[in-house]
Amino acid sequence: MAAVCQVTQAGPGFGNTISHSHRRNKRRFDINIQKKKYYVPSLKRTVTLTVSTKGMKTIDARGIESVVATILARGEKI
Repeated sequence: MAAVCQVTQAGPGFGNTISHSHRRNKRRFDINIQKKKYYVPSLKRTVTLTVSTKGMKTIDARGIESVVATILARGEKI
């Protein structure tokens, strides 16, 4: 499975690593993905989400109910 946050839809970034001699090599900037369980009262069950740490802050700010509603409206299966 790709490293994509279910909340923010953020994926890996791509770029170059540049050495001291200024040679460039392709590299991948992975986001900080974690698997986290949340209890959703409206569904009456726990939900395991693949979220980035920024996604966790979004859940703290907006609430799990609001975030789950947007994920389900997007058509993703939880």
